[in-house]
Amino acid sequence: MAVIVLKDVAKVYKMGEVEVHALQGITLDVEEGELISIMGPSGSGKSTLMNIIGCLDQPTSGTYLLDGVNVNGLDDDHLAGIRNRKVGFVFQTYNLLSRTEALHNVELPLVYSGARNRREKAIAALEAVGLGGRIHHKPNELSGGEQQRVAIARALINDPAIILADEPTGNLDSNTGLEIIAIFQRLHRERGITVIYVTHDAEVARFTQRVIHLKDGLVVSNAHVERPLSAAEELERL
Repeated sequence: MAVIVLKDVAKVYKMGEVEVHALQGITLDVEEGELISIMGPSGSGKSTLMNIIGCLDQPTSGTYLLDGVNVNGLDDDHLAGIRNRKVGFVFQTYNLLSRTEALHNVELPLVYSGARNRREKAIAALEAVGLGGRIHHKPNELSGGEQQRVAIARALINDPAIILADEPTGNLDSNTGLEIIAIFQRLHRERGITVIYVTHDAEVARFTQRVIHLKDGLVVSNAHVERPLSAAEELERL
């Protein structure tokens, strides 16, 4: 079952009298439970595509179905609701509230949705990423890798259909980056979560099942990885 269906998706930005064609007709399916990477140089359209997949923006034309829901033409409130329920975001810069402990950072999406048992769910999410003993630490008391683990826990909290990870290892050293990739791979394997990396790093792509390359707003290649690497095995070799 495809959790993401894009058909002829285009995005045009108008800058004065100039039109910028960020996406020029993307057709793409992502199956439930896939672990993929979207790659491309600056200006290729990968950030625009991520924003559309994550319901942060809408296409100028074309069709987008997220987990069976047609999101075309929905207003901001409906988009926000779908985004909160169906998409977990993990960013290169973590995007944590600096004066708020890990537990409350992870609880935030539940606060917005009015969910109950927020504390219990947040603790469970932090334990899932190996931070059960750091729930009361603020971001400045955590390493970069630990902050990214908090961000992953926050992305998990609403049991989303997909997790979008934008350069998730970009601010980390190689070993810590492998630890983060290992967490994503474990969550993907154990929970069947659909994970999409948006990255320029070919090393990150080697740990995914499929690599989609964009150039000038178009898909120029879409290939399965024959033998994805295991981050846990790579860490054992170090």
